Amino acid sequence: MSRIGKKPIPMPAGVKYTVDGNTVLVEGPKGKVSALLPTGITLVQKDGNLLVERQNDKQAAFHGLARALVFNAVTGVTAGWAKELDVVGIGYRVELKGKNMVVFTLGYSHPIEFPLPTGIEVAIDPKQTHLTVSGIDRQKVGQVAADMRALRKPDPYKNKGVRYTGEKLKKKVGKTGAK
Repeated sequence: MSRIGKKPIPMPAGVKYTVDGNTVLVEGPKGKVSALLPTGITLVQKDGNLLVERQNDKQAAFHGLARALVFNAVTGVTAGWAKELDVVGIGYRVELKGKNMVVFTLGYSHPIEFPLPTGIEVAIDPKQTHLTVSGIDRQKVGQVAADMRALRKPDPYKNKGVRYTGEKLKKKVGKTGAK
């Protein structure tokens, strides 16, 4: 039995959903997000909550997944999703160029221009070492943050690079000298 699949999804005021085949379109104050529903999974609205139900136990593997996808869509159109990144290193910084271009200076011989996809916003602090990626689609926000981190992953010896805020890193010990 899926414990996650059984949990009801609270539907805030102003949020509407429509099911079209195997796609759910959730509309709210921040915009629209679509999520896929596996076959055999249905949505039922009861007492201001949304319940995810399955036809039989063949869909048990997708029960929790379907509930999580719909919950992420509902949360995205009401509160939104955000990921925070830190740029650590001497001379490493990030700046916003226009509305949809982020420029990273990460110790390479050239600055790296990162175009933002539609629906994603970036806020950069005045010190140019902390940025917040936000949007209504959780998957897209996470993917953009992962792509930004991949530009210069934190190295294990000096811990310089782009990392998630609060990420714990293991620092390796360097060479101790040759005999």
